Amino acid sequence: MSETLNLTLKIWRQKDKTTRGKFETFELKGISTHMSFLEMLDVLNEQQVRAGIEPIAFDHDCREGICGSCSMYINGRAHGPLERTTACQLHMFNFKDGETIVIEPWRAKSFPVLKDLMVDRSSFDRILQAGGFVSVNTGNAVDANAIPIPKDDADEAFGAAACIGCGACVAACKNASAMLFLSAKVSQLALLPQGNAERKRRVVEMVRVHDEEGFGGCSSTGACEAECPKGISISHIARLNREYLTATLNK
Repeated sequence: MSETLNLTLKIWRQKDKTTRGKFETFELKGISTHMSFLEMLDVLNEQQVRAGIEPIAFDHDCREGICGSCSMYINGRAHGPLERTTACQLHMFNFKDGETIVIEPWRAKSFPVLKDLMVDRSSFDRILQAGGFVSVNTGNAVDANAIPIPKDDADEAFGAAACIGCGACVAACKNASAMLFLSAKVSQLALLPQGNAERKRRVVEMVRVHDEEGFGGCSSTGACEAECPKGISISHIARLNREYLTATLNK
């Protein structure tokens, strides 16, 4: 396998959320197969700066697959061709010499494009603010085993908490639904005793804000689970539905 790649990149360029965008084509030569995808974009941007051209704007932070910032479509798939891999953890040896790579931002009304590949995902923050907290007594730390929690519940809560809020579920869904994200956050707290105090209020408020933000409904295609870089199960959506029905029926 070649140690370097020559690539053609078709990248979405958009000045801001009110300006019409378009794809622009860039040629990139001598890219090391050991680079990450974002490092490859860094090289492109260095090339752009040297040529006096405005660099490509894209979101990133940890570059370790844990923050969810590196959200983008790569060749029509959220985060690229590999399962359970964020764009920042995708490496260039997964591509071929001479390949054309199409890169674009999430396509959802609730995630307006800020610039180029960057989208505004603050709608997720507002969903969390509507109910993503627990009430606890402050003071001395309690013993670790003071509140016994069944291992199955703890494991499932931990699995739900693995959601990084990247928005791949929204990008993959034909309805631009955020139900997988929402259900993971509801499950994370509903499965643990510490989350019981606000349990009913939380789910009602989070669903309300989800709908107000313009996300669509779930049609159970499973595309969200297939594209989720953390493998969050759609079984959490079933729990979300049960939690919501229980909260609203018992009002």
